[in-house]
Parts: sequence; structure tokens; C-alpha cells
Amino acid sequence: MWPIMVGLLEEIWKLLAEMSPYLLLGFFIAGLLHIIIPKEKIYKHFSGNNMFSVLKASLFGVPLPLCSCGVIPVAAHLRKEGAGKSSTISFLISTPTTGIDSILATYSLLGLLFAIIRPVSAFFAGIFAGIILNLSQKEKKAEVSEDFSCAICDVATPHAHSLTYKIKRMFKYGFFDLIEDIGKWIVIGVFFGGVIGYFVPSNIIERYLGNPELAYPLMLVISIPMYVCATGSIPIAASLIAKGMTPGAGLVFLIAGPATNTATLSFVAGKLGKKALFIYLFAIVFTSLLFGFLIDYIWQILGKDLTMFTDGMKMIPSWLKTLSAILLTGFILKAIFKKNKKEITGMGRILKVPDMSCEHCKKTIDSSIRKLKGIKDVRINLKTKEVEVIGDVPGELIISAIREAGYSVEEVDNE
Repeated sequence: MWPIMVGLLEEIWKLLAEMSPYLLLGFFIAGLLHIIIPKEKIYKHFSGNNMFSVLKASLFGVPLPLCSCGVIPVAAHLRKEGAGKSSTISFLISTPTTGIDSILATYSLLGLLFAIIRPVSAFFAGIFAGIILNLSQKEKKAEVSEDFSCAICDVATPHAHSLTYKIKRMFKYGFFDLIEDIGKWIVIGVFFGGVIGYFVPSNIIERYLGNPELAYPLMLVISIPMYVCATGSIPIAASLIAKGMTPGAGLVFLIAGPATNTATLSFVAGKLGKKALFIYLFAIVFTSLLFGFLIDYIWQILGKDLTMFTDGMKMIPSWLKTLSAILLTGFILKAIFKKNKKEITGMGRILKVPDMSCEHCKKTIDSSIRKLKGIKDVRINLKTKEVEVIGDVPGELIISAIREAGYSVEEVDNE
């Protein structure tokens, strides 16, 4: 039993050490992007239904580190601020499929070819869906909000921040807020990647998943309804490919998994319509199969050499990988065991938000409610999916604020 535990832990640590330097760099860049990209500029660029807005929506979406759950409130806000359906759906597809952190992590475990094809496929899928939806309907250009929106905080009145404050916010977002969102998914991904690498025999994977005719549809069936983060999915795909799964099937999983889940499908159907849902799914399936076949074709031309995907990059010294893994583990543990300082007291109005599932959701809802006049405090419990609002504010305004942020809401009888 002890040798098995040691072997499994060694496999898990190996995956984590390979990813950690690139993840830390990715989190740093994500924090930088969070500070330097003004929200109001993005919203204005997404307005209307034309090819240029679709292009910009896909381009903006690729580097942003938002998961398929966290992208929902952002997309809802974009739509509310005047973004057209076509640019909204482009953003919905390209954003969760990849991100600056997952691009670098892909490079660490799957090599340069995967790291290039993955964001290119995300960009293509967003444009493809946006163009089809744009051509299939006529939508009037919505009015774009001219309200001030700070890229750093949620204060709506015009103001400025010092350089020191911006740097603090950059590190807080990149290494604390973002890791709170995806830290557990990195843990899950690395754990299952280690389990596959240590326990699953290569001949089983090669027999059933080495055939694209079986592996591609199986990856689609598994990945479309489930929630998997763009970064957390990488060690799972890397372990399966190392065991004999066709690289194209791995890419299908890396595209379709992060791009969709049941919550996103429900949002697209409810907010953008059934036609948009069909186009959304068609674009993701078509893109994942197209680029899956492409990467398998390249692989065959190069002699089916799996080392181009499984060896990773050897440029980083082992001591730096170890140090990075220790540092990242510390950040993740801090995020996982973070205590909720504001517990539900029962003194205010309590609302249930069923589709609130991550720290990004929590922050979005908190920000949306606090913009209402008369709010004294907002307390949110992510585990119970409850929101407590203390203040002299009509209940319908609170419910409306949560719905406008992109979430469903139910009132709880707390008397």
C-alpha cells in the first residue's frame, strides 16, 4: 500500500512541478491584464452586430482567464451594456476555452504545438459562431452605456488610483482572487492526471482511445455537459495522451470541456435564444473536431512521435520547478482553506442564487448589489448559495440587480 501511495504522489508532484512556473507567470500576466484593460472600452467595442465586433470579442476573450462558469455574468453584463448577440456568443466561446494561464500551462505539459493550436482554435470558434449568428438574424444596435466603469474597482463615479494601489490590486487579483476561482480545479486536474499516469495501463487507453472514430465522440459526450476548467483539464489530457490516446482527442477534450457546461448551455438558451444555443454547440463541436483532426494529421506527418506532446519543455531548471510548485501549493491551500469572514446572520433579507458557483460569481453579485442605494452590508455564503442583504432596499430591486448580473434568484423565508 505504501509504495502505491508514494508512486501516486510522485506522479502528482511531477505534473504540478511541470505546470507551476508557467501557471505563476500566467497569473501574473492575468493580474496585469485586469489592471490595464478598462471595462468600459471593452463594452463599447462589443456593441452592435458586425464582423468587426465579433472579431474583437473573440480576440479579447482568448487571453482572459475566465472559466465557463465565471464568463456567464461577464457575458450577461456585456449584453446589458449593448453588446450584440453575435459578439456576446463569440466572447462566451473564446474566453473559457483558453486563457493566458492555461496557454502557458499547456506549453509546460503538452509542448509548443498544443500551446499554439489551442488559442487559435478558441479564436476560430468564437469568430465562426459569431459570423453564423450574425448572418442568420438582424438585430438593431443597442445603446452603449456611457457610465464610468473602473478597471480596478466597482466604484461608478470617476476617480483615479495610485500606482502602488494598482500594483497591489494586480497581485491580489492574479495570485489570490484568480487562484480562489480555479485553484480547486487545478488540484482536481493534477490529481486525476496523476491517477491516470500511475494506475491506468497504456494498452487500455491505446486500445479504446487511440482510435479517433471512438475517442472523438466519447470526448465530446463526456466534456460538453461537465464543468472543467481550461487549466485543470490540461494534466488530465496530458496523462491520457501519454498513455496512448490520440492527441486530437485530447484537443477535443481541451476545447469542448472548458467551453461548455450545463449552466452555460442554460444561459445561452435563456438569454440569447434557441437558435444561438444551436449555433453555439455546433461551432464548438465543429471546431474541436476540425482542430483535433488537424493536430492528429500533423502528428502522423511527423511520424507519430508522442515525445513532441509528452516531454514538455526542459528549459526550466528543476530547482525552479520545485520552488514554483511549493509556492503555488501555498497559494492554493490558502484559497481552499480561506474562511468566510462574513457569515449569514439572518438579520437581513436572504436570497438563494442556485447558479452561483465560484468566487468570481460571488464578487460579481456582491458588486451588483452594493451599487444600490441604502445597502449597509452584503454577506454571501458560496457553499449554501445564499446571499444576505442588510439595508433599507426594496426586495424587487435586489432581485433585479442579481438577475441583471446574469444569475437566477429565489427568495428564502428566514422569518
